[in-house]
Parts: sequence; structure tokens; C-alpha cells
Amino acid sequence: MSTTRIERDTMGEMEVPSEALYGASTQRAVLNFPVSGEPVESGIIHAFGLIKWAAARINGELGQLDKTLTDQIEVAAEEVYQGKLDKHFPVDVYQTGSGTSTNMNANEVIANRCSEIAGNPIGSKNPVHPNDHVNQGQSSNDTFPTAMHIAAAVAMQNDLIPELEKLQVSLGTKAREFQEILKIGRTHLMDATPVRLGQEFGGYEKQIERGIDRSHKALKALHELALGGTAVGTGLNCHPEFPAMAIEFIAEKTGIKFREAENHFEAQAAKDALVECHGQLNTIAASLFKIANDLRLLGSGPRCAIGEIRLPATQPGSSIMPGKVNPVMSEAVTMVAARVFGNNSTVTWCGANGHLQLNVFMPVMAHAVMESIRLLANVCKIFRERCIDGIEPNTERCNELIDYSLSMVTSLAPVIGYEVAAKIAKDSVITGKTVRQLCTEQLEELGISADQLDAALDPASMT
Repeated sequence: MSTTRIERDTMGEMEVPSEALYGASTQRAVLNFPVSGEPVESGIIHAFGLIKWAAARINGELGQLDKTLTDQIEVAAEEVYQGKLDKHFPVDVYQTGSGTSTNMNANEVIANRCSEIAGNPIGSKNPVHPNDHVNQGQSSNDTFPTAMHIAAAVAMQNDLIPELEKLQVSLGTKAREFQEILKIGRTHLMDATPVRLGQEFGGYEKQIERGIDRSHKALKALHELALGGTAVGTGLNCHPEFPAMAIEFIAEKTGIKFREAENHFEAQAAKDALVECHGQLNTIAASLFKIANDLRLLGSGPRCAIGEIRLPATQPGSSIMPGKVNPVMSEAVTMVAARVFGNNSTVTWCGANGHLQLNVFMPVMAHAVMESIRLLANVCKIFRERCIDGIEPNTERCNELIDYSLSMVTSLAPVIGYEVAAKIAKDSVITGKTVRQLCTEQLEELGISADQLDAALDPASMT
């Protein structure tokens, strides 16, 4: 049976679960915001651990904090950074728009962990106080924006970019493997002139290469950190050397080129950098949607549609139709893209709602950005492993569709004229004969030789 203890904050006493490291302020948030059942993203929590770790280290160096307290806070904050205390962060995403509840959650967990390590009762605020010591030189208004940037940048660097790079390699491998396979091109979903299957996959490879470039642009947009602006951007109660030194510590630990915001008022009042970041994610999602959609079209059939490639069979596709296999990996990618598109609307709306000196949509904005990065990274991995790497060409089908295509007549237009070529295409539809068959029957009438016809209708020469 769960027991409780009494903790106190400026509003009075609160019952808190005995085993919880958080305190009264966090418990008030738990009771005030039972909205989604989704706590703040773990990446944000870990970023808060790093911020508190950096703050303790630098405040100690600057003489703002006793060395004994500094050492204790560093130990507890590092545990938060490493994810060891995640279960003590229960506050819902839909909370105070500044993220104050999450900042206090971090302050209380670290303070209580220090008490625990020191052998003192949890909740005693002995030897470390959550506001006076853990939050020294900080405000929710500069720490939450900082945590957003750190968390998103770390996820971009460690998760999304590596998966995009691997996906690009896989698509490039297929592009080279399929380079000699000729197939019909399509525009408006209608037959067009021939292309190489390798050229088609080379286009997909380039889309992902561009996506990697966009990821780096998104990462660069997050380099400036708001830490040091405290309540409204003026840096009140913060040592003037604190921001640059703390951010240097954060940059060293993450390997990311973080730096102090050029203008703290912009960094706290606006969230344009995150809007820019998610705009790049939105474009990456659009690229993935296009690729996944193309692959399920090219693999459709297997007998009664395009069927130019064979997608790996991953699971039974129907509870009623035996033997049916569906392009489920493409479907997963396109659903992720749909979610990212929706998140982009959320991020844009949140970013537009900075009110005077503070944006008060930050927790849900952070949630949307982090979710998009996580979904894109995860789906890139399974798409590569369970679809792209196992794709095989159906060369026979590719050749068959080239022969049947009306658009093969395009290369004859410069020789026999556009109108005559158009008539042959129409006759092909009416008679069911291929363009080559009709032209062979009309060589004399068309005024060309068999060799000229062969040269004009050579699909390789059209690519």
C-alpha cells in the first residue's frame, strides 16, 4: 500500500508519495494537469539534468554556491541527465505554458536526491534547497527554452541524422544495382518515356541526401541557447559570466556547438528557431512520403498492377484473402509523415504565440518537435531494414511495359512528325498493337527504314 509524506512550498503543505523524489510543487502540477497521461519527453528531462549540472558547476566556480553543495548537486543532476531518475518526472505535457512545473520537478528531484545521498529525510531540503541552490541563477523562462534546444539537437545529432545517412547509403546501393534495368517512366500517373530503374532510385537517394543537409540546417538553428536570460531576458539574479561558461560546459558534454543567445529577449520571447527546425523536419517527412508512396505503386500487384519491383514480404496482408501481402512498411512511413505534418501545424501555431517577453506554449511545442524527430528516426530505420534493402527488380515486367507503352512513339516524333506519331499512338490504343508493331507494318508509308525504326525505339537511347 502506497504511503505519503508531507512536503511544503510557498502555498502550504502537500501530500506526496513517500517514494517520490519530487516535492510539493510537482505534486500540485500532477493534480492540476491530469490531461493526456503523457509526461514530458525524457529527452527534455535529461536536458534539464545537464542544465542543472552545468549550473551547479559554474555557480560553484564563480563563488555563487558553496563547494559542498555544488558537488552534491552535480552528482544528482548527472543522474537526471543519464536518465536514472526518469520515473520521478510525472508532470503532464499539458501544463503551465512556461514549463515551470517541469523546471520545479527537476529542482525538487535533485534537491531530494541530495538529501537522500546525505542521509537526510527526503523533503527536508537539507542540505540542498530546490530554489535557492538547484535553481541558482536560473528561471523556468530560460531553462525550458534551453532544454528544448538541447533535447532536439541531441536527438537530431544522435538519432535522426545517422538513420538518414544509412537510408541514403541503402538507396544509393539500389540505384547502382538497378542502373542497367530499363523501365517505362510515368508522369501524371500515365505512361511517359523510358528511364532506368537506377535513375529512379537515384532520385530517391538525392532526396535523402537533401534531407541530411536539411537536418544539419535544423541542428544549426538550435545552437543558440537562452540560458542566462532568467525571468524576462535581462539576466536578473544571474552572474554575468554564468551563461557563456555554463553553455560551454553543455557544448562539451553533448559535442554540439551550443553558444549563448545573441539576444536573450528574442531567445525567450520567440521560438522561431524551433519553428525553423520543424520546418526542415516537415520537408524530410514530405520526401519520405514521396519515396514510400512511389515504392508501393511500383510494387503494386503483384500481377494486376505495375509490379516493376518486388517489395519484401513482411507479414500476411489479409484476414480473409489468403496469400495477400501488403506494402506495410510504406504505409508506416506515410502515417509517420502525416503525424509530422500535423505536428508542424502545432509547432507553427505555438511559435506564433509568443506573448510579449515569453512564449507560453513551450511544453506542447517541445513534445511535437521531439515526437517528430523520434518517429522519423525510427521509421527510417525499419523502412531501410525491412523494405529498401530487400527490394528486387522485376526485369521481365519492366521490359514488357516498355513494349506496351504508347509513349515510345515520342522518340519517333522528330523523324515522322508530331501528328503522325500521335495517330500511331491512338491506333495502338484502338488495335491493341504495340507502337513497334504498327510502325513495322507502315515502314514504307512512314518513309523510314527498319534500322531507323530500331534506333528510334531503342529504350536505352532515351535514358
